[in-house]
Amino acid sequence: MWTALLYGVVASSALVIGAFIGARFKLPKRFLAVMLSFAAGALITALAFELFEDAYERGGIWRAGIGLFAGAAVFTGLSALLDRWAQPTSSPKPADEYRGSAKLDTDAAAADRPATAVSVRGSAGLALLAAATLDGAPENLALGISLTEGTGGIALLAAIFVSNLPEALVGSASMREQGRSILQIMGLWTACGVLLVFAVVVGAGPLSGSDPELVSLPLAFAAGAVIAALADTIMPEAYEHGGPAVALSTAAGFVLSFVLSLA
Repeated sequence: MWTALLYGVVASSALVIGAFIGARFKLPKRFLAVMLSFAAGALITALAFELFEDAYERGGIWRAGIGLFAGAAVFTGLSALLDRWAQPTSSPKPADEYRGSAKLDTDAAAADRPATAVSVRGSAGLALLAAATLDGAPENLALGISLTEGTGGIALLAAIFVSNLPEALVGSASMREQGRSILQIMGLWTACGVLLVFAVVVGAGPLSGSDPELVSLPLAFAAGAVIAALADTIMPEAYEHGGPAVALSTAAGFVLSFVLSLA
């Protein structure tokens, strides 16, 4: 149990570190886009070779497929709610004046766009926070289970850390640009980290030795949430702010995470 707690703290520390850097320092938008696309590559490896494959092996294709579509539907619905929450509540402008990102727009307070015209609730960063939680909880459950089974704990830990860091960094930078204080940002991401530590402990404790079909559902759910996050938020935002160069950093994130998964 102490080993599971240690692994959980290490994996979740990336969220706190990334959140502190993103909230404390103003980083170039292109750098944030590169980091986000690197996380996308790592998440592609995780969902294909860790989450969905494991869900399929434990519960079969029907159970894994249902869990995947459920995860994608939940994230898509939550993302739509966050988009609606982010819309201005007064002095509405034509739609073409809001062209671009409603989630990760780090230029929300730029001189050419008054701060009153956009949400200051930090829903941009909340979209990534939701993604980190929805895919992170089952991932960390899988990490805890892997510790009891003696399979791939270090590799999965490294993959989770690699994807968590840029997600938290970009998400907190967006929250900071949209008006949240450093204390609020750190509190939100730390709470997410504590939840994910608890998930590792649960995976190594109550869920260890449980029915494989039961475990397959949260794994498939996480894979679906990751796919939806990649298509809805992460990859479009990375390309919008980083251009074609993000293809290389996405490939780098995929290769690094894949190599770690083979360790």
